[in-house]
Amino acid sequence: MECSIYYFYCQMCRYFGRLIRFKSKSMASQFGPRTNSANSMDSQGQNTSLQRLHHVEKRVVRVLELAGGVMDELSNPTGPRVEVVNNHCREFMQSIKDIQVTLREEIKSACEYRPFEKCDYSSRISNEICCKKLEYVMKQLDDMKQSIERYDSSV
Repeated sequence: MECSIYYFYCQMCRYFGRLIRFKSKSMASQFGPRTNSANSMDSQGQNTSLQRLHHVEKRVVRVLELAGGVMDELSNPTGPRVEVVNNHCREFMQSIKDIQVTLREEIKSACEYRPFEKCDYSSRISNEICCKKLEYVMKQLDDMKQSIERYDSSV
């Protein structure tokens, strides 16, 4: 029982930390400079995104309440009621899954339509792929050169 509470606590802290980091990035991008009407469309999308994140924040609070309820049950002098603990644990895990899905969707949508500032990930990956292709071509050319040299030496 003690191990599962520790697991729930770790899960809760991890997801709550992700929520805070993501929400602070969303808030920072929301209050950035706006210059044209295309940005107003982004603003509307960000408002709904922030509303969804606010809803996730409320669910995180509920998760904290569930964890507290389990702790209260475990500290009950007459002993924990297994059914109550199981119900709280089940709701906790379902809430964590819902939070995780929502955060993944928000992160995915943020990355799809608005890349992060100074992000060079795609160019770095593209360069690495080109380097690997070039290395492969060079190896093939070396192999061809060796084959030609062997053929010339045998003739």
